[in-house]
Amino acid sequence: MRQRWFGDTRQQVPQLAVEGEIEFPSEPLVLEELDDAQLRTAHEEGTPVVVRADTEEEVVAALARPEVACVLVRDAKLLEIDLVKATYG
Repeated sequence: MRQRWFGDTRQQVPQLAVEGEIEFPSEPLVLEELDDAQLRTAHEEGTPVVVRADTEEEVVAALARPEVACVLVRDAKLLEIDLVKATYG
């Protein structure tokens, strides 16, 4: 699983995880959906951002944003997404 930077903590976390099965090194901003203003503010402040996603499309959209450290899913099957294929076809 690829890793992403967790805000300005100088630590990395998996880019995709099942909700409840991961502990973060510090408290992130958890978003239910992508919000440009919140993402921008969190990035400027160095706050780690985690986004919840329920579909493949939501996972891909969240991971397309560099401000997002990790995407949380409820369905473990979403961990098996071929992200390269989903992104580039």
